[in-house]
Amino acid sequence: MNSAQSDSFIRDKLPSAEQWPQHMYDFPPAVLDDILQPQLNLVTELLDKASIKGFSERPLLRSPRITLTYHDVGDRVNRIAQVLTEDYGLVPGNRILLRGGNSVGMALAWLAVVKAGLIVVATMPLLRASELGDIIEKAQPTLALCDIKLLDELVTAQGQHPVLKTILPFNVMVHPQGLATLSSQKDGHFSACPTLATDIALLAFTSGTTGKPKAAVHTHRDILAACEAWPRHVLQATPDDIVVGSPPLAFTFGLGGLLIFPMWVGASVYFPDAAYTPEVMVNFMSEVGATICYTAPTFYRQMAPFAQAVGLPKLRISVSAGEALPDATRQLWKQATGLEMLDGIGATEMFHIFISSAGKDVKAGAIGKIVPGYSAKVVDDAGNEVPRGTVGKLAVIGPTGCTYFDDVRQLNYVKNGWNYPGDAFIQDADGYFCFQARDDDMIITAGYNVGAPEVEDALLKHPAVLECAVIGQKDDERGMLVRAFVVLKPDTLANDAMVKTLQDHVKAAIAPYKYPRIVDFVDKLPRTETGKLQRFKLRQL
Repeated sequence: MNSAQSDSFIRDKLPSAEQWPQHMYDFPPAVLDDILQPQLNLVTELLDKASIKGFSERPLLRSPRITLTYHDVGDRVNRIAQVLTEDYGLVPGNRILLRGGNSVGMALAWLAVVKAGLIVVATMPLLRASELGDIIEKAQPTLALCDIKLLDELVTAQGQHPVLKTILPFNVMVHPQGLATLSSQKDGHFSACPTLATDIALLAFTSGTTGKPKAAVHTHRDILAACEAWPRHVLQATPDDIVVGSPPLAFTFGLGGLLIFPMWVGASVYFPDAAYTPEVMVNFMSEVGATICYTAPTFYRQMAPFAQAVGLPKLRISVSAGEALPDATRQLWKQATGLEMLDGIGATEMFHIFISSAGKDVKAGAIGKIVPGYSAKVVDDAGNEVPRGTVGKLAVIGPTGCTYFDDVRQLNYVKNGWNYPGDAFIQDADGYFCFQARDDDMIITAGYNVGAPEVEDALLKHPAVLECAVIGQKDDERGMLVRAFVVLKPDTLANDAMVKTLQDHVKAAIAPYKYPRIVDFVDKLPRTETGKLQRFKLRQL
């Protein structure tokens, strides 16, 4: 069968076949029939079939101002898809840039683009014109759907990149070229593009923790297959769940957790009208009766005192991902809510989480076990599996994998069909995977391996520390020195006495050679919009 995407711009710049990841579909026969069907449109599976599954009149997208059922969402998605294809003549395979925070409007736009066989290029709300320009230059979208509040930077980028001909604002009711006005003129009759399962749904730009973002490609099959792994076996959401969270829909962690996975089980998502602060998020969760929350470890740590004060009796699952979860943060949240946090590690390149454990399967010091549907091993530089208890590089294979668009770094990520996310791990005797550091964050000092997350966890257990980050600094004598950047809690003195206090605290908590020989006090740490720490910026200091 031929691709339904007549615009082959993205497909023509994918890696050669021998550089692709191997896909493994270790699913029951009934699931395989769905995943391996040659013709598959993701939105048809998740939305158009809602009535067959009994979800049609259940709520899907909620906000303080509106609640839309699965049926309502289907109608609005069809109208938007009509605008894109009928009014602007877009054809399958064209790229559409999306710019917006988490909102009902952003979710509707995402679904409409994919249903029409177009390719989503979603961008983080905080990106500036120059960063948007880089994405436009690479993806070559001719049309953008943009939240009315975020137009300025995109209009500036458009002036510098005329390939982007049209910007349609959403989240505005009265605007002659607004998406709401245009879609209200449509009848809602739209047939999903008959995409192949291997046609492209999404071009996901990485969040830039190591510098220049890369663009990962995911097909309709990739995203549906991801639903059959972590969501089915670990998350185990139900149609009655109300999901909230802070990760942007432009980031695959947020896209899966706050749209795709809830739709897969018939649950609903609640989007706020304003940006979250830790206190606002806790109050919001309490008001709407949230049962599942997604956010990063730093945000959980900041939310803990508010959660303890307010109480979150309906919350049953707290998902942490995006960066390493320190045990100190896990215990702080458990003390505040009584909940064992559900940790996981995933990657934009793999779409979502592939190592995780929940509930009684959680083990202190470990992220978890490999998620059913995936396989993983810890290997040396030659790709040979190392003995249990030995530090090595993580290699993963499963139903999703890394395929970069037009990027030579494909050769670094995929080797002999296996994906190398760039993490140093230990697998213990029980099969649990214990995160040590990013490959380039492993600190080798005087012949000893020191994982930055372990030192950070020790520092966070001191009552004066609000947050911290640890890197290795080159040193002629020891090879590298352990250097810590520490944000202290308010009204705490940043002086030499505090440096020694923290150093002694780490020496008492973990092996003394791991203590930070350099401690810098800073006002804040550099992070991406998704909350991930940007260690490369600390190394540049």
